[in-house]
Amino acid sequence: MNEYFQKISEKIQKINLVRLDTIIFFVLTFVLLIHTFIGLPYNIDDYVLIVITIIATLPVGWRVVRAFAEKKITFDLLVAIALVAALASNELAGAAFIGLMLTSARILSVYTENRARRAIQNLLKLKPKKAKVKIGGKIVEMSIGKIKKGDLVVAGLGEIISVDGTVIEGAAAVDQSSLTGESLPVDKKTGDRVFSSTTVASGNLTIKAERIGRETTLEKIIDLVEKAQETKPKISSFSDKLASIYAIAVMVVILAVYAVSRSVPLVLSVILVVSAEDIAIAIPLAFTAAIGRAARRGVIVKGGDFLDGLRKVKVMLVDKTGTLTFGRLKVENLFIFDDISENDVLTWSASVSLLSNHPSAKAILNYTAEKKIKPLDPNKFEEYSGKGSAALVKGEQITTGKVSFLQEKSIKITEHQLRDIEREKDKGLNVTLIGRGASLAGFFTLADEIRPNVGEIISELKNLGVEKIVMLTGDNENIAKRVADAVGIKEYHANLLPEDKLNYLKKYLNPKYKVLAAGDGVNDAAILNAADIGVAMGGIGSDVTVESGDIVLMQDNLSRMPELFRLSRFTLSVAYQDIVIWTAINGLGLYLVFAGRLLPAGAAAWNFIGDFPPLLNSVKLLKLRGKKNLEI
Repeated sequence: MNEYFQKISEKIQKINLVRLDTIIFFVLTFVLLIHTFIGLPYNIDDYVLIVITIIATLPVGWRVVRAFAEKKITFDLLVAIALVAALASNELAGAAFIGLMLTSARILSVYTENRARRAIQNLLKLKPKKAKVKIGGKIVEMSIGKIKKGDLVVAGLGEIISVDGTVIEGAAAVDQSSLTGESLPVDKKTGDRVFSSTTVASGNLTIKAERIGRETTLEKIIDLVEKAQETKPKISSFSDKLASIYAIAVMVVILAVYAVSRSVPLVLSVILVVSAEDIAIAIPLAFTAAIGRAARRGVIVKGGDFLDGLRKVKVMLVDKTGTLTFGRLKVENLFIFDDISENDVLTWSASVSLLSNHPSAKAILNYTAEKKIKPLDPNKFEEYSGKGSAALVKGEQITTGKVSFLQEKSIKITEHQLRDIEREKDKGLNVTLIGRGASLAGFFTLADEIRPNVGEIISELKNLGVEKIVMLTGDNENIAKRVADAVGIKEYHANLLPEDKLNYLKKYLNPKYKVLAAGDGVNDAAILNAADIGVAMGGIGSDVTVESGDIVLMQDNLSRMPELFRLSRFTLSVAYQDIVIWTAINGLGLYLVFAGRLLPAGAAAWNFIGDFPPLLNSVKLLKLRGKKNLEI
C-alpha cells in the first residue's frame, strides 16, 4: 500500500505545485469577487464555488490520504474536516474563502522556505557559464560544460575560477569567501590549489583542471547543504508527533463543542482557528535558515540534529596537530656557542637548508628570511633521511640535524652543551643542531606553531557550557604539555595511536550529554565518525575531510566553533519562540470565536494571518548580520 502511494507521490511531485497554487489563488480571488459583488446567472454560482473549492483543497486531501497510508494523523486532517463540514452545511462562500486562505498559506510557506534556502541559490549564482581555456598557445572562451580534466584554464582579474585545480603559472590573490567565509584574499602561486567559485582579486593564473562539473568543491558543498536542509532535527520530529496528539485532542474538543452548541459554524470556526500548520513549518524552517547561514560562512552542518546537538555538548576532544596548531614547525629561539656571530650562524643554516625538504629546514629558512639573511649556494650538499644535512658553505663544512647525527659525523658536543639541549627538549621543543667543522656552533629550538587566539577560543567554549576539553595527540609528553599549557587545556593524553584515541572517546561517551571531537578529517576520521558530533577542520578541497565530519569547517579556523555554539542556542530559542507565538495566536483566536467575533470565513482569515508571525520569526535567522556574538 505504501509503495502505491509512494509512486503516486512521486508523480505529483513532478507537477509544479507552486505554479498550480498561484493559478488557484487568482481564480479563487476572481470567483469570490464575482460572487460577492456581481453574482453568476442561472444558479450556476453555487456550482462554480463548489468546483473551485474542491480543486483548491485537493492538495490538503492528498496529504491526509498519504498520512493515513503512513499511519499518521496531521494538522491537515482538521482542515479537511472543516472543508467537508463547510460544503455539507452549504457554507459555500465560506468554504471557498477557506480554500483561498489555505492556498495563500501554502504559497507563503514556499516563499519563506525559499528565502531560507537562498544561501544555496547564491552559491549557484557563483557558477560561471563560460571559461577561458588555453589551447595550442591560444586563449579560447568556451562553455564550462566542455572543459575536460587536464585542460589549462586561464583566470584574470575579477574573473571567477570555474574548476578545482593546481596553479601551473602566474600568481594572484584569490577571494575564497564563497567557500571558506574568510574576509581577506589568499595569495596563490605555482603549485597551489584553487577552487571553483572563488574570484581572482588581483593577478592572473593558469590552472590545470583536476575537478570539473559535479566533482568540484562548490558542487559538493551545495549537495551537502541541500541534504542537510531536508533532514528534520529532533525538535521538529517531536512537533510532528505532537501534531498527532494535538489533532486527536482537537477532534475530541470539537465533538464536545458540537454536542453542547449544535452549531456547525461554531465548530468550523474552532477547527479553522486551531488547525494552523505554521508551527509544523516554522520549526524546521528555523534550522534550515541556520544551516544556510552557516554555509554562507564556510561551515557545513550536515543536519539539524548536529546543530541542535551543540547545545548539549559537555565534553570536547581535540587533536593537537592541525587543530590547535598549524601542523608546521616554527623557530622559537637560536642558541650560539663560543664567539661566533649570529649572522654567520644564520647564513650557514640558511645555506644548508636551502636544498633540504625537511620541515625543520623550511622553518629555519622562514626564520632567516625574517632576519633578512640571504643564503649562499651550498657545495657538495647531502641530505640524510631522518637525520640531517651537510654541505660546504664558503669553504666551511656545515652540518645540521639531530644530536646523534652530528656525533656520527665526529662533531664534538660537550657535556655543558648537551645539558642546554636537553633542557630545551624538556620544554617540549624540537632541536636542530648546527655544526661547523668538528665543533658545535649552536642549535635552533622549534615548535609546532600554535594557532592564534586558541587560548581565548578554549576559554569561550568553556563559558558556553563545555565542561571538559581534552587534547589527544600522538606527540610525546613534553610537546603535549607545552601546547596544553599554552592554550589553557588542563587534561591531555600523549603518545596516542588512532585506536588509543577511540578508546579515550569511549570513556567519555554518555547518553546524558554530547561528546564532540574536532580534528583533521584525514588523520582523525575514525574518532570523528565515532563521536556524537565530529567537527572536521579545513575541508576545502579534501573529499576525506568533507565526508568525515558531521560539521565541516572549510577554513582552518577554530574561532568558528564558539559562533556555532551560539547559533545552535539561538536557533533553538527561535523554535521555542515559534511555539509561544503559535500558542498565543491560537488562544486569542479561540477567545474571539467563543465571543462570537469570528465566523468561519473570519476564522479562515485568522488562520492565514496567524501563519505570518511564526514563519517570519524563523526567517529572522537570515538577518543576523552584524548582530553581536552571532557572526555566522
